[in-house]
Amino acid sequence: MKSPLIKKNNQLYCQLNNGESMPLLGLGVYDMHGEEAVEAVRTAIETGYRLIDTAQMYENEKQIGEGIRRVGMDRKEIFVTTKVNNTHQGYDQTLKAFEESMQALDIEYIDMYLIHWPIKYKRKETWKAIEHLYKSGSVKGIGVANYLHPFLLELEDYASIVPAINQMEFSPYLYMSDEITYCNRHGICLQAYTPLVRGQKFNDLRLGELSVKYNKTPAQIILRWAVQQGISSIPKSSNPRRIKENFTIYDFEIEEKDIAAMNGWNENYRIVDDPMTMY
Repeated sequence: MKSPLIKKNNQLYCQLNNGESMPLLGLGVYDMHGEEAVEAVRTAIETGYRLIDTAQMYENEKQIGEGIRRVGMDRKEIFVTTKVNNTHQGYDQTLKAFEESMQALDIEYIDMYLIHWPIKYKRKETWKAIEHLYKSGSVKGIGVANYLHPFLLELEDYASIVPAINQMEFSPYLYMSDEITYCNRHGICLQAYTPLVRGQKFNDLRLGELSVKYNKTPAQIILRWAVQQGISSIPKSSNPRRIKENFTIYDFEIEEKDIAAMNGWNENYRIVDDPMTMY
């Protein structure tokens, strides 16, 4: 039941379980503010990105919306994700948070709305609120973030809608086999944040060998590794050169033996907090 892939505009899209399609490669905007955030979004869209990922927690939704409007592209061409802040979880609070995000972004509608982290004692009511938003037509798609296998199993007890995506920390060095198996089985698109491990593994000799073999940078190898397997990736950068470099991954393919080798690089290497500490 793995989500099928679609090729459109010379890039890969994931066919989501709600009928919508989402670009596999997008721009993450964590820790970007002011004109830096606006220009990063503008540069990304002009480069070819059609997926922009933000969050209420980042406190930059207003700038992200401005960046999208500044390009002047048809709104339907851009897929925008945002997330309910941890401090705003709960049923009523989530509905209010969604309205705040809508006002801040000011881009007509939101494509994907996520629970940002699986906060203890808040998960059920927050998900019920998100389901309400989806059923009422307020948002085009809903999903979760940082939901490891135990949280996904728990969600089955009260969810009437299967999440469209599960956004989580994922890389060759944090290969979450239980989560990717679960997502593939249930038609959930797994989306990786910090896929490039903030450059902390770019000196890996194995990665270097693949960079030489394919004449691509370490970042391009990792991002191609992900999207070639149907894993969405949202690398963060405000540097125009890196934004363009990260997008240049559709002109080559990694051999299956090299994909399999990279799938075996797991070190449980985390950049951010372990979601299980919030259980």
